[in-house]
Amino acid sequence: MTQLDHPITHAQSAARRRFVLGACASAVALAFTSAGFGFPTFFTQAFADTPPAGLDGFLLLSRKLTGRTAFDPALAQRVYDALSKSDSEFAGNVSALNVWLAAHGGVPSDTVTQALKADTPKLAGTVTAIMRAWYLGLVGDAPRVSVVAYERALMFDPVNDVLTIPSYCRDVPFYWTQKPPGAA
Repeated sequence: MTQLDHPITHAQSAARRRFVLGACASAVALAFTSAGFGFPTFFTQAFADTPPAGLDGFLLLSRKLTGRTAFDPALAQRVYDALSKSDSEFAGNVSALNVWLAAHGGVPSDTVTQALKADTPKLAGTVTAIMRAWYLGLVGDAPRVSVVAYERALMFDPVNDVLTIPSYCRDVPFYWTQKPPGAA
């Protein structure tokens, strides 16, 4: 019997493997928690068989598409309700998109949209509708466009430190397309 075949060596080796595995799992859990993922929520969602439905599923999808970690609850409800009202298949499309993203990944939203256009254009349209609602605050198509957000639309976030969000039109429509007075 060699030293490697000794029963005590196997027991120590197994205990050592369990310790290392436990330490690695703890490190991963700590990394996710400190990164703001919220340990229980992350693992509940990551290992769930089906993604959440309704508003929770919509928020999960919105976080993936926009890269944001949180949304104003009242605005999120308003956006979800407006999108659901404008498309009777919206809730089903959100669930399908959550499943698709879990299998394929892909962000930002333009990457997802391009990948979906060939196979499932309806889902690509849902991604576009969600992004339009969050960033422009608009839901639906002309002549039935609903404004669900204006000053809280995400399009203003990149410039919110230097731009005052206009609450009224400062001149005639499309005034910014005209040359300033005295310009050649």
